[in-house]
Amino acid sequence: MIAPCPMTLDQLEPGDSAFILDVDAEPALRTRIEAMGLRVGRQIQVVRRARGGGPLQVRVGMTDLIIRPVQARLIRIAARSPESPP
Repeated sequence: MIAPCPMTLDQLEPGDSAFILDVDAEPALRTRIEAMGLRVGRQIQVVRRARGGGPLQVRVGMTDLIIRPVQARLIRIAARSPESPP
C-alpha cells in the first residue's frame, strides 16, 4: 500500500490546523523558517489568507506570523501529530 503524500501548508484553509512534518528548503531558508518557530512536530493553524494568492497568516503556539505562499509550499504537514498512532 502506498502512503498518501503529505500536504503542504499552502493547502490548508483558514481555521484548519495540522502538524509540521518537514521544511523542504535550502539550509539558509530552512534555518530562517525554523527560527520563526515553524519546526518539525509543532502544530500550526491557518488564521486567514490574503486575496489573490497573497500571504497567509498562521499561528504557531501563541505567535501569529505572515508567510508567503511560496514559502508555505515548502512546509509539509500532516493532519495529526507524527507521534500519534494511526
